[in-house]
Amino acid sequence: MKKYLFIAVIALCVSLFVYFNREPEKVDLVPVLRVGVECDYPPNNWEEKFSSAFNVPVSNHEGFYADGYDVQIAKLTAGELGMTLELKKVSWNDLLPSLKNGEIDAVFSGMLDTVERRKTVAFSEPYEVKETEYAVLVNKESPYYNARTFNDFKGAKITAPRGTNLDSVIEQIPGAIHAKPTETVQDMLNAVSGNKVDGAVVNLDTGFSYEMAGVNLRLIRFPKGEGFKLGFHGICAGLRKKDTALLNKINIALSNISVSQRRKIREDVSLRMWESLK
Repeated sequence: MKKYLFIAVIALCVSLFVYFNREPEKVDLVPVLRVGVECDYPPNNWEEKFSSAFNVPVSNHEGFYADGYDVQIAKLTAGELGMTLELKKVSWNDLLPSLKNGEIDAVFSGMLDTVERRKTVAFSEPYEVKETEYAVLVNKESPYYNARTFNDFKGAKITAPRGTNLDSVIEQIPGAIHAKPTETVQDMLNAVSGNKVDGAVVNLDTGFSYEMAGVNLRLIRFPKGEGFKLGFHGICAGLRKKDTALLNKINIALSNISVSQRRKIREDVSLRMWESLK
């Protein structure tokens, strides 16, 4: 009996020794919101090589930081949720696959809630300041410089970034030639600046920024009711359909960001973008 009691005491001592000397488990005290951003769509989102009071480190691109309207809204949203924001740089065409496979929790990257995307993605309420409008960006030396209506672009070669809603609406311009989509926004701007195409479809807000930054670019805006027909509500955060609890929390967080605050954010990021381009 004493033998068994001795063995039991030894076993207990060994167990206690192992318990108190094991590596402490790492516990995340603050939950993390992993957000995917393209980092190539100014003034909504872009990348910088310096840290500032505004930008956020890009977790998968060491030494780089992201700024822009999407980034600032994501930062405020995470703060409202009491979460730490982790930004990941993801190419436009990989954003939804990355969301689906769990690499990110949400997309804040100038994404529109189109009918096609709504089949597989749950979207928040729009966080853009105003209704989205599309225009066409042309070179100032282009024969389409004085275009005013869709009919003026008959025979024009028009492009847009691949996989975007911008590319999908080119067919609405009667007689226009749907040129090969570009891989990036910068490729699109280079194509227009270099006269490789006659124009590119752009979001009106970003188009103003391109016009300001590019000395040889001009934005063609169409009369109300005569421009592109767009089947969506606006720029939203995209989530997995099963993440209903997180979606509800994000919508509440977004509702706490006033329209005036959003306008101020849009103005500030546009100024910072122009400064960075000088």
